Amino acid sequence: MAYDDPTTLVSTEWLGRHLKDPDLRILDASWYLPEMGRDGKVEYDTAHIPGARFVSAEDVSDASAGLPNTVPPVEKFVSRMRRMGVGDGHQVVIYDGAGLFSAARLWWLFRLMGKTDVAVLDGGFAKWQTEQRPVEDLSPVLRDRHITVTRQNHLLRDVTEVAAASKLGEHQIVDARAAERFAGVAPEPRPGLRAGHIPGSRNLPYKMLLNADGTMKAPDALRAAFAAAGVDLARPIITTCGSGVTAAILSLALELLGHRDHGLYDGSWAEWGMYNDLKVATGEN
Repeated sequence: MAYDDPTTLVSTEWLGRHLKDPDLRILDASWYLPEMGRDGKVEYDTAHIPGARFVSAEDVSDASAGLPNTVPPVEKFVSRMRRMGVGDGHQVVIYDGAGLFSAARLWWLFRLMGKTDVAVLDGGFAKWQTEQRPVEDLSPVLRDRHITVTRQNHLLRDVTEVAAASKLGEHQIVDARAAERFAGVAPEPRPGLRAGHIPGSRNLPYKMLLNADGTMKAPDALRAAFAAAGVDLARPIITTCGSGVTAAILSLALELLGHRDHGLYDGSWAEWGMYNDLKVATGEN
């Protein structure tokens, strides 16, 4: 099926129809783990969707936080978006080069800042290229645009709230990392982190939500994936992963399913796995 919801997920067909809309802003949010051996900015400079602006991880994270990919101060987010010409009245579409990977994180950040006219491109740049749609290698001319934000703190969870959820079980914690990392049998890619998962959490690797071409699975298949992981979609959920990036894919899927009571643990395993006073569990769900 094709998703065409400009507040969550849109198809390449939808973007193709709206490509020349004057109030459309396209953002390339490609970001990769070191082991992927890819550079999002280099790839953007080589080819990107016409009119797209490149947003680096550094543009939308807090460099002083001591953790990777941390939510930036509101002022920094506003400054970066204004400078890129993204503001009030714009329909934003975000994509990445992996299909559906880091784009969901920027979508979630916009949501955190109170902006809802924002969608992820289903299948990303890979699907766009496979369909031989237009690309260019020139960056657009940028003009400042005013942007108004209202931070939605209920979408964000910190380590204290997650520790309480782990102990009391009032919120379900769902981990998007690969099963081997969740079980503690594979080493963490970041040095100094313990292996395992937050006690009481459930494992739903983000790839289980995607089709082979990097697009999001249909709603019934998404519901089945959450159910298979032992997640009750009638209860509150906290999403987590390695550093808060792929957790946003779970958050996006929850929005697609109409689940509104969810928040993302920004520190994720990069924070939890670092502190020895926080308990760690191993093994499967």
